[in-house]
Amino acid sequence: MFNHHKLKCYALALEVTAKTVPTVVRRWPHYLSDQFKRAMTSVVLNISEGNGRQTPKDRKRFFNIATASAKESASILDIAYSFNLISSQSYDEFQDKLLQIVKMVSRLP
Repeated sequence: MFNHHKLKCYALALEVTAKTVPTVVRRWPHYLSDQFKRAMTSVVLNISEGNGRQTPKDRKRFFNIATASAKESASILDIAYSFNLISSQSYDEFQDKLLQIVKMVSRLP
């Protein structure tokens, strides 16, 4: 098992990306669904890559990218919600999970 598999933020980001995103974006315009998928994938990949780095400065750089991608995902949800492409319940659930991910990543050393 790799070390990033032990991180709760990694598990939550992977869960959202792999299980939830595909079902929610099915009816979205391609440009918006593609951007959301890429942003969420970036969260997962940068948590993993940052966790594998040796120096604190290098780790922080990747964790900052993961956080920025999570915030980008939150903005994409804002757009989808304003276009009536997502229910308020799904919107709230996604935003809550993204906020949890951002908080967890910001506490990583």
